[in-house]
Amino acid sequence: MSLDDLRTAIGWAASEGWNPGLDDAETFHSIDPEGFLMGWLDGQPIGSISAVDWGSGFGFIGLYIVLPEFRGQGYGIKLWQAAMDRLADKTIGLDGVVAQQENYARSGFRFAHRNLRFEGTAGSLAGDSYGRETTISDLPELMNLDTTPSQRATYFSRWLQQKRAITLRGAESALVCRPCHRGVKLGPVIAPSREEAQRLIGSACSRLSPETPVFLDIPETNSEAVALAEESGMTLQFETARMYHGEQPTFEHSSWFGVTTLELG
Repeated sequence: MSLDDLRTAIGWAASEGWNPGLDDAETFHSIDPEGFLMGWLDGQPIGSISAVDWGSGFGFIGLYIVLPEFRGQGYGIKLWQAAMDRLADKTIGLDGVVAQQENYARSGFRFAHRNLRFEGTAGSLAGDSYGRETTISDLPELMNLDTTPSQRATYFSRWLQQKRAITLRGAESALVCRPCHRGVKLGPVIAPSREEAQRLIGSACSRLSPETPVFLDIPETNSEAVALAEESGMTLQFETARMYHGEQPTFEHSSWFGVTTLELG
């Protein structure tokens, strides 16, 4: 995909109810420009998939969409195979909708855990001012907070510089709050404790209009994060299945109170 093609695919994702960020296309494309694939039929784009190479033997599939009027005709499987071929020598992750888990399992993916999307409002989550705005000079320290198996310095750098995002950091914590097609998403939210995460979330939400919808994607394996969302009055909207093809990476979820983005892992 070109960047404009990716903007089109992000629009499709919004139509599917996935609520991507307003600046996601620019950020995503900068990470792996060849990792976003689009299917065309008679000069018309009809489907998309991402197959992003994160380095270190790890890749991630997302943005898997075929326009409704072209589903059930074999076009989706062609996109799928192109993505799998691109990442054939790597462990591959994805966040799949529940209804597709069996299909992914037939392709060799194994279930790891659920990611849960919670929704609240800025007014109900707002707290006292805490932390400070993040600058690019903070990147080396923030990279030390990233426990994932991928090499993401470029990604984090771009993520922190999204022009409409709120970025905050505490002593050993960090948060990005980015505007989406509906409301805002908090992610990543990385903190050593529930209390620290709640302080950063409260500080970010205090900068928003009280009625702003706020979304948080949480790995179910972090029980403290789930408890934070539930006890803050947030409601569960939907879940995805984190699945892996190949050797499943192991990393600690206890500091992840908000996933960066389900689209890129």
